[in-house]
Amino acid sequence: MNSRERILGRVRRALADAPAEDEPIARDYLREHGQRTVAETVELLAENLADYRAVVHRCTDEELPDVLTRLLAERGARSVLVPPGLPPHWLGAVDATRVPDRAVSTPHELDQVDSVVTGCAVAIAETGTIVLDGSPDQGRRRITLVPDHHICVVRVPGQVVSSVPQGLERLDPARPLTWISGPSATSDIELDRVEGVHGPRTLEVVLVGQGRTGAT
Repeated sequence: MNSRERILGRVRRALADAPAEDEPIARDYLREHGQRTVAETVELLAENLADYRAVVHRCTDEELPDVLTRLLAERGARSVLVPPGLPPHWLGAVDATRVPDRAVSTPHELDQVDSVVTGCAVAIAETGTIVLDGSPDQGRRRITLVPDHHICVVRVPGQVVSSVPQGLERLDPARPLTWISGPSATSDIELDRVEGVHGPRTLEVVLVGQGRTGAT
């Protein structure tokens, strides 16, 4: 008996008492931890985003274009990558070159872009996670992985859920999902945190609600 046969034999023995493929899987685990109001869920999201070193802003629909204009100006962005389905009025007053999301763009070209602005598919409060699914307002996955500055717009409370199980219910597993918990970072080398290794060094999240908040 060779190594391959030995390993496969162990796998078969381990699966001997596994349920049949057509047997439903019990999903009786907690769907969320604790009971929260909608407002408390949004607050938890903001806290966990900040804990992951994302920069959180709040505004209303009416204030959003001004907030995006200000954030890009403060960043000194001379170019901004724009997904095809991003509402045009969001960046209507932005004084920066719009770069379209194109399949032919090279990694070098994307690396020259100062900022990218997207929407999101869902935001998960308990983990402080933003999920993108490649919808028209989010564009191709790589446009949020190469540029160094990502501004993500989250509509509250409609796009906010408490837990990962609730988030998964809203997502299509066949789509290109990108899960973002704060700016790109790693501590693999001597436990020193280094940001911007495999994604944006700076993540700004704009929580957009209906009521008057005062832009921050």
